[in-house]
Amino acid sequence: MPHTVQSEPGEIFDIELDENLKKANDLIAEENRIQLKKHGVQAIDVMGAVGSGKTSLIEHLVLLLRSRYRIVAFKGDLTSKIDSERISNLGIQTVQINTGRECHLDANLVRKALGKIDLSVIDLIFIENVGNLICPADFPLGSDKRAVVVSVTEGPYMVVKHPFIFADADVAVINKIDLAGPMNVDANKLGSDVQAINAKTSVVFTNCRTGQGVSEVASALDIHPTL
Repeated sequence: MPHTVQSEPGEIFDIELDENLKKANDLIAEENRIQLKKHGVQAIDVMGAVGSGKTSLIEHLVLLLRSRYRIVAFKGDLTSKIDSERISNLGIQTVQINTGRECHLDANLVRKALGKIDLSVIDLIFIENVGNLICPADFPLGSDKRAVVVSVTEGPYMVVKHPFIFADADVAVINKIDLAGPMNVDANKLGSDVQAINAKTSVVFTNCRTGQGVSEVASALDIHPTL
């Protein structure tokens, strides 16, 4: 069974609160980054809306990479453990982070989750953020990379309506491309919308139901199944 991290009253850094708390989050994120670097652990913050395919992407990445990397997954959700149990069924350790009513993870909760694992025997952590394209943008967690998953089923304007989360993304994953035709959505236009916001963001097109494009996501994140 996965470990669980539960937020305490007053512990979440909310986006509406003053800048001092956001600065406190940034300080803890930097502490997390230093701790991870000290142990040689890579961490990937995976963001995106509910149903975009974040969990499916992580599942396929685990299957692709687990022969080379010792992997842990942190799963952020309001209350449930459904997705963390899916990932743990792949034979890796998971830590469930329940945020209650809050719409994002913060660095403090990730710090608590890091305390649940032995970093000396870990190479790679996938941190699946709470399903949201707004709040996580302002709360770095201390990860090496940030990836955003957006699916064609969310419509043609999800990128332009949510620019801030893409502005700081290292990789944008355009998912469910097999449904682009039926949804009358141009996946390439979603990709160009991302690069109009941040030309340095790598754009990868995937079908995370089948695993199409997942190896390209791994390469864009600088994690590779073989040397």
